[in-house]
Amino acid sequence: MAPEKCPHANAPGGCSHATPGALHDICPTCHASPVQLDRARLGCFHKPAITEKAQTTPESEVVPDLLSGMRCRHFTPCQAAETRLAHPPPARPSVKDARVFIRPHLRNLAPYKPIVPLDVISARLGFAEKDIVKLDANENPYGPPPEVTAALASLEYPNIYPDPESRALCEGLSRWHGIPVEHLMVGAGADELLDFIMRCVLEPGEYIVDCPPTFTMYAYDAAVNAARVCTVPRLDGFRLDIKGIKKAVEEVRPKILFLTSPNNPDGSIVSDEDILELLELPVLVVFDEAYIEFSDEPSKMGWVQQYENLIVLRTFSKCAALAGMRLGYGAFPLSLIEVLWRAKQPYNVTVATQVAGLAAMRNIPYIERVRDLLVVERERLSAALLEQVPYLRPFPSHANFLLCRVTDGRDAAALRERLAREYGVMIRHYSTPDLQDCVRISVGKQEHTDKLIAALVALQ
Repeated sequence: MAPEKCPHANAPGGCSHATPGALHDICPTCHASPVQLDRARLGCFHKPAITEKAQTTPESEVVPDLLSGMRCRHFTPCQAAETRLAHPPPARPSVKDARVFIRPHLRNLAPYKPIVPLDVISARLGFAEKDIVKLDANENPYGPPPEVTAALASLEYPNIYPDPESRALCEGLSRWHGIPVEHLMVGAGADELLDFIMRCVLEPGEYIVDCPPTFTMYAYDAAVNAARVCTVPRLDGFRLDIKGIKKAVEEVRPKILFLTSPNNPDGSIVSDEDILELLELPVLVVFDEAYIEFSDEPSKMGWVQQYENLIVLRTFSKCAALAGMRLGYGAFPLSLIEVLWRAKQPYNVTVATQVAGLAAMRNIPYIERVRDLLVVERERLSAALLEQVPYLRPFPSHANFLLCRVTDGRDAAALRERLAREYGVMIRHYSTPDLQDCVRISVGKQEHTDKLIAALVALQ
């Protein structure tokens, strides 16, 4: 068979064979050329000399090569091409476990346990999504004002980065709450602001004060940020232990005290007297008002104009029914927010989220009407549980949920599982020692309450 001249001879860098420009045989077995003209720049994939293979190689043994086209399986990559293209790993890797690059305090971090999304619940339980009664995440079943859907449907300029200062949104919030706009900052959910505050305030090893049972994100974010948690458990009736908090501040000198009002998961309120007493301490008080709309208590947002150690956080997730859009906001002292602006990620709130928030604020009457419906249904749900379900004892609540103690020796976790598996009704159970005999039920529509009560009665 006649030889074929190497096409790399005149290519940039020349031929990579031992004898540049030498003639190279076409494989006598499968007649595949060992080099490809359109891949000359990559170098030859084969040794310059072949072969002592038998002349009976079947056609099926001609194997494809993604870089060179068809090549004969009898050829082996030449050393130069192998070095350039394959980059095989060393025989003994210098790094045997990538976790060595992770900050030590994160390597054994316990993950936060979020609520399972609706489509996953549907697949696991075998219920259609529309038939699931989702009362486990304090979501608003009525959805946002219709202006939100219309605004998102006609969204303009998603290809342009969002306003890094969310100016229009902050101006709308300023008008709604009567707070000067320079005190306001928006985040991708109040959760982002919680983490952002810790990143800006806490040095590794410094303390926060946490008052469980409460929103578990405080302790979780502290762990992520290498902070320590000084726990001051609540008293009977979920009251704050004011003396215990004062003692903790004196002993461990924490940077931040986290308070929630109404508190999640029980719905209790922090009184004005208590918060005023705590604001006298040398600690930054982060006051989480995620559920304040469902109570009769006025917001403390305006207080940030008087107290240098107060931050108040709010959210669109609950009352405005925008949990899926991730939109939270906070009111800050001017001396603090001026520094925080320098550290904030510039494009943290998306164009769609900003548009949705602005659209929601164009229909405040809808938000207030939905809030009133949920408050009425909360009282109806509480009364139905007291009258018809003797093994559940609901606590008073100022939020859009009820915490219930499971009595009569029943297992709270098992109750939750049976409601989900047999009836498609989702409620929340906590595995922490202080709440292991409790379940939390979000307030839904009237038909959701009816289905829940019917299931609970059937399980008696």
